Amino acid sequence: MPLHLPSTRRAGLVAVCALALATAACSSSPSTPPTTAAVSPPTTAASATTATTTGPTASTAAPASAQGAAVAGIVPIPAAELSPAGSFGTRPKVTVPSGNPPSALEAWDLIVGTGATASAGDTVTVQYDGYSWTKKSEFDASWNRGQPFSFTLGEGQVIKGWDQGVAGMKVGGRRELIIPPSLGYDDQPPTSAIADNDTLIFVVDLVSIGPASG
Repeated sequence: MPLHLPSTRRAGLVAVCALALATAACSSSPSTPPTTAAVSPPTTAASATTATTTGPTASTAAPASAQGAAVAGIVPIPAAELSPAGSFGTRPKVTVPSGNPPSALEAWDLIVGTGATASAGDTVTVQYDGYSWTKKSEFDASWNRGQPFSFTLGEGQVIKGWDQGVAGMKVGGRRELIIPPSLGYDDQPPTSAIADNDTLIFVVDLVSIGPASG
């Protein structure tokens, strides 16, 4: 999800995580993303357990009948569970799958971007919408705040699922991420709109990439 939320929750996050998902930062600064509540971007909880990105076998084979493209090194989201691609720059419609959630990070490029590629250390600016698998409802979205969210990729400012899942996106692209608890907030969600040990679903648009930090 978006920014890593700190292990200790703050009374008020930076509007979702701004979605954000901050992992390292999360351990000291939680986010709060409901549709009704201001959440910080997916910030990760500093205490989040280490998880494998590949889970079952990381496959790059495209799901049958799916449009878009698989993400190298990450398990693809089954075609039947994908959200509609929609149009880049417009609010997405997020599909919450039924059944049991995956145990590993899953991703799919709903729209393949044509711009620069996001790498660790880059400052990336995104628009996103986040849903709870358990509660079947939105918990945070940059669209609700009317402005995108920026963070430095790969530096623990967001949850691990974001650091791993946003890497490799191209500007102008839209990627769906299904993030297991170990790469999200575990049992320390930043808002009641997310259940303990919840799986998170994000649809992320990569708006721009700034200069690398440091």
